[in-house]
Amino acid sequence: MKRMVLAACLASLAALPAAASSGDAWQEFAADVQAKCLAASKDLLEDAKAVVDPTGSEHFGLAIMTGKAKGTDTAVSHICVYDKKSKAVELGSELSADTVKVEMPGSTKP
Repeated sequence: MKRMVLAACLASLAALPAAASSGDAWQEFAADVQAKCLAASKDLLEDAKAVVDPTGSEHFGLAIMTGKAKGTDTAVSHICVYDKKSKAVELGSELSADTVKVEMPGSTKP
């Protein structure tokens, strides 16, 4: 009996590296979070851009959406939460530039 338990433990340990996410899988995940968050923000933001947490939390993908509030010249941000299980997204309320400052990668300061 002890040998069967030991064999089962060793077999499960051998499978762990295969279960770990690859770099490509994380890139696909981040791209899906970005696409879904951008789609969710289209009615709220003009020229929306996303900064995506590359791996998110245990249960959620996370992104900060930034752009101009629809119909204004006011820069605002929204936090986007992506449920890893259902792949549904939700946006938080509008955050003014006074509340949160987001610099997009590759952008230059004025």
